[in-house]
Amino acid sequence: MLSEEFWNKILELNFISVDEVKNIVSDNDQNKVPLPENILLRTIQSLDNKKRIENEKRHLLPKRYEEEFFIADGIDIPYARDDIASMEYPIFALKAGDVKDVIYEHNGFVTHIKPNSAGRATIFDKDVWIYAISKLMQAKYLGLEIQRSISFTTRDFLIQTNRPIGGSQYEQFKQSLDRLTGTRIMTEVKTGEKSQTDFFGLIESATVISEDKQGRSIGVQVVLPEWLYQSILLDDVLTISKEYFRLRKPIDRRIYELARKHCGKQPNWKISIDLLHKKTGATMSIREFRRSISSLIKSDVFPDYAIKFERTTDTVFFTNLDTEVQHKANIKAIRKLAKTIS
Repeated sequence: MLSEEFWNKILELNFISVDEVKNIVSDNDQNKVPLPENILLRTIQSLDNKKRIENEKRHLLPKRYEEEFFIADGIDIPYARDDIASMEYPIFALKAGDVKDVIYEHNGFVTHIKPNSAGRATIFDKDVWIYAISKLMQAKYLGLEIQRSISFTTRDFLIQTNRPIGGSQYEQFKQSLDRLTGTRIMTEVKTGEKSQTDFFGLIESATVISEDKQGRSIGVQVVLPEWLYQSILLDDVLTISKEYFRLRKPIDRRIYELARKHCGKQPNWKISIDLLHKKTGATMSIREFRRSISSLIKSDVFPDYAIKFERTTDTVFFTNLDTEVQHKANIKAIRKLAKTIS
């Protein structure tokens, strides 16, 4: 007979299934010399931890560079920043090779995304955007003059976005530029009987300035579209965690964007699973999407926000992990309560 304390410890585990625990306990009972309770518990805990690490690896890339290694060419980037408009709408594909035209409608705003023959720009290609926005915003913060054209080294981009420095990465970077310059966007906004339609690219142009003997790009010049440049001038961007670049799955990155956009500096945010599925632009079924959310929650690697999924209401809850944000919310709630009592 195993003690109540043993089973309480088992209840604290998150990754090993009930059936697996039953099988281990049953096999142990059938041994000629059963393991003592404390050793049996450690065995099960060890298996649970192994499964935790495996699940974490499915969602999180390794941290390839130490913080002190983040030395940018020209202007250091203490914070990564993302464009608010693109965080709201699923402009970027969540899988490579997506050549389908996409039409997204929400609150009277229609977005038509048309890829080139190389496919639609992916959410990993968006790292070029985030890098460029971050560099320009930091230069602006330092009082330097900025413009739509920005030059940088491929190596620094790879380091800042937590990518390996290898030959294939340089080629993949050029492919990202191809998709970003080739993906075209048409937006239409209707107001009463009037409508406005805009056409633009994700990047106006990109030039590989030089290459080394191995054919790897060294210097790059990117010209951002005017509308994105205006977002930078108007500070219409948000800081994001550098841990974003460690998120392995495209869907996890997209969910982080939405959490950062909608929860922001609020203590919490909730959204129905159906609406979250729509906002991500995911092509997977809603059933698969639920599994993805559950797996992400279990991995416990999501930056800045804790996630909870309530199956009875099909609602996803995001809680801000910033203690200062929660403290301010508590003070506000206490003051409100005090007014109702007095």
